[in-house]
Amino acid sequence: MSVNDKELEDFMPALELNWTDGAVERMKNVPFFVRKSVVRGIEQFAKDMGIEEVDDAVVSRARQEREGAAIAKARAEKTQTSTDNGENKEVKRQYVNFAFYKLDPAFRRLPKEEREEAKREFTDFLEEWDANSKMILLSYSMVGIRSDCDIMLWRISYELEEFQRMTTRMLLTKLGSYLNVTLSYLSMTKRSMYQDMFNPEHEEDRTHIIPGKAKYLFIYPFVKSREWYLLTQFTRQGIMDEHIFVGNKFPSVKLNTTYSFGIDDQEFVVAFETDYPQDFVDLVMELRETEGSRYVVEDTPIFTCVAMSLEDAINSLGI
Repeated sequence: MSVNDKELEDFMPALELNWTDGAVERMKNVPFFVRKSVVRGIEQFAKDMGIEEVDDAVVSRARQEREGAAIAKARAEKTQTSTDNGENKEVKRQYVNFAFYKLDPAFRRLPKEEREEAKREFTDFLEEWDANSKMILLSYSMVGIRSDCDIMLWRISYELEEFQRMTTRMLLTKLGSYLNVTLSYLSMTKRSMYQDMFNPEHEEDRTHIIPGKAKYLFIYPFVKSREWYLLTQFTRQGIMDEHIFVGNKFPSVKLNTTYSFGIDDQEFVVAFETDYPQDFVDLVMELRETEGSRYVVEDTPIFTCVAMSLEDAINSLGI
């Protein structure tokens, strides 16, 4: 027998305590696929408090208690320290930048000798910077894939100013003066506030990114609706459980989520690494069917990038 939308909307799991009509009605505002876990959590709270009947007040107190615990946990993780030589140090978070460049066609009209010299100067600069700076620098080509950018530099550093120093130095090179920045996304690493219940041993320490282990990289900015943030943490975790479940079906795709709140226009920048683009296509299609997709405001433009050495990325410009 099929289940229609009305039955799903009215679905309530078996109750172990007495519930008032008002409390039951409030549960209908919770997505049906997480309603059972929400009800169980509220009833457990009531039992712990010696309460025999669940009414509106109990529902509110239970959810406030859960929210408070989640906030306390997030704060504890934020201030988590590691011991080094007997001294406590805060866990450092990384700055992340995805910079997209388009070559000015005027460069191709320069004499061959000038172009060759400019390429050598630019390649030497990038390789020297990569070898001697504290920055992680990865290069990608989008030549023949997108019309608005040719190459992308993925830069990761513990110092925001490092991006500025490198860019200033790059603009002083001849080839650098012909590269137009078409887009630049700035973000930071941060621990995820959602737990992976399907793979508890999966470490989600997003304070430190180790990138560059796959041939292809897919990047896009991400913004969620205000309605998403008005949901309780309990409800959001339930919705994310479905999202995480789908993601775990594609182990060949590694997700790097970074956070842009307050430092750039988007809320997140997501970067997926894989050797199998077809897996990423299937992953995105399945994610479209999840409850969480209702709350997506922006997830474009999407950039398909091919990993290359610094020299090969420059050579891909065909100059």
